[in-house]
Amino acid sequence: MAQVLASYRRPDGRVLEAVRGDITEEETDVIVNAANERLAHGGGVAGAIVRRGGREIQEESDRWVREHGPVPTGEAAITGAGRLRARHVVHAVGPRWGMGDEETLLARAVRSALERADEVGARSVAIPAISTGIFGFPKADGVRIIVRAVQEYLDAHPRSAISVLRLCDRDAETAELFAETLKALASPSG
Repeated sequence: MAQVLASYRRPDGRVLEAVRGDITEEETDVIVNAANERLAHGGGVAGAIVRRGGREIQEESDRWVREHGPVPTGEAAITGAGRLRARHVVHAVGPRWGMGDEETLLARAVRSALERADEVGARSVAIPAISTGIFGFPKADGVRIIVRAVQEYLDAHPRSAISVLRLCDRDAETAELFAETLKALASPSG
């Protein structure tokens, strides 16, 4: 069961929530998958999404790669969500730690994921701590960059339909980092 650890209402009324829970159980319009370039969803968040949502997510991802080629680091692709509660899965390819220019690429992956969500008119999005798992990005830095990229995207897209963005991770430490970051935004000096 997902647990909301912190919530931040932006001046424009849109809400960011820090959630400890399983992203595959989110009932948002879109869930974001931390993917690799070939959209081969074997482990981590990606593997969990296919196990819960069904093989059709992997099959649709394979078709996407056949038609468009691998998804470059910092970009995202979108597929259906199979048997998940979400309507769509956005597959964002974040950087591997040590590849160079990781901060820029992670921020770009978040923006690209939100662009794909906007393309399908999503009102709610759940996003994990992209790149902070098996890709090795330091958690605290990754969370900071992800939240900043979300804020910048929403600031730059006032007409975006996205009204709720859930920063979701089942890892307690990562979810708490998201919560601390949102609490800092909500404080008068944030």
